[in-house]
Amino acid sequence: MRHGKKFNHLGRQTAHRKSMLANMACSLIEHKRINTTVAKAKALKQFVEPLITKSKEDTTHNRRIVFAYLRSKYAVTDLFRDVAAKVADRPGGYTRIIKVGNRLGDNADMAMIELVDFNELYNGGKKEVKKAKSRRGGKAKKADEDTEQAPVAATEAPAVAEVEDSSASEQVEETPVAEVEEVTVAEVEATSEEVIDEAPTADSEDETPTEDKV
Repeated sequence: MRHGKKFNHLGRQTAHRKSMLANMACSLIEHKRINTTVAKAKALKQFVEPLITKSKEDTTHNRRIVFAYLRSKYAVTDLFRDVAAKVADRPGGYTRIIKVGNRLGDNADMAMIELVDFNELYNGGKKEVKKAKSRRGGKAKKADEDTEQAPVAATEAPAVAEVEDSSASEQVEETPVAEVEEVTVAEVEATSEEVIDEAPTADSEDETPTEDKV
């Protein structure tokens, strides 16, 4: 009786099942996404994610353990070189299963399984920004830094003001003062006499020869 046994044998014997999962895992590591049935995708997810976790720590022991499952030195090299660098900051959930419909031949549920960090469509080609971990006393240190910077700014402010004042005074000194022409009293009198001589008087206009008045 199979009470409590939820392991999916996938209709295969143990050796056949392990070989199939190893081949599928190598294809997933190489191509970063593959299409298969939903049942096989779920089994592959349980098979490959512990191996990806092992790849985060690159040691000879971990490489030998992963090689015992994958049975391909090229897949092991790609896993420890490329995939491990991408998933270094991810604590788990390295793969994603997306259902794509039913197969035409036998109407089996099909799905695409892919590595999450290699999907540029969902990630948008953007790298995740690491948030700095808050340490004890971090806020106090930041406040101290702000207070240290504030007096410096206050001390620097008058110096800047003085420089501005000195530059303003220099500009005032450099600006040419409008030269006032000195006019002497004699010149003023001469000009006034010329104006009087040139201006016609009202008497001269009224005085007309009597002979013309006839």
